[in-house]
Amino acid sequence: MDGPVVTAARQALESDDVQVVLPYVPLHDEDEIRSVFESVREARGSDERAREVADRLFFETVVRLHRMGEGAPYTGLKPAGLSVGPVIPLAERAIEDGSPKPVAEYLTEVLNTQLAHRLAEVSRLATDKDRSIADARAYVEAALGFQVYSHHLLKAMEAPPHGEHGGGH
Repeated sequence: MDGPVVTAARQALESDDVQVVLPYVPLHDEDEIRSVFESVREARGSDERAREVADRLFFETVVRLHRMGEGAPYTGLKPAGLSVGPVIPLAERAIEDGSPKPVAEYLTEVLNTQLAHRLAEVSRLATDKDRSIADARAYVEAALGFQVYSHHLLKAMEAPPHGEHGGGH
């Protein structure tokens, strides 16, 4: 478990300061976080096993409320070391450097590759679309798929930033 939310939760426990983790959850969930934090603080004073269970409860609560604030389902804690893919490190570097250029260049390259591949498939299927209903159906599916894919990309690009999803971070 090494994502930014769990890292903040761990830092809150280690520093005995719940405020470290509060920016990661919506305002309306602060009371629950504070309550669980206090319970966990008491349990952490017991033996090592109780400390591990208490820490996990706190991590799960923080991540669950964070995900709910994003409007996303809680799917459990993830083990440390999972790949976040190539774009997260680029985004982190952009935040540090103050320039979106590496992210934009990478995403533009991926976008161009994907659009070219998908459009080539539409073009390939277009040559045979008049042979049969099955061929026409394959073409229509690919053509509509290209349009819908393009539309979803645009909607994703126009979506509000992470903190403006209505969760109230």
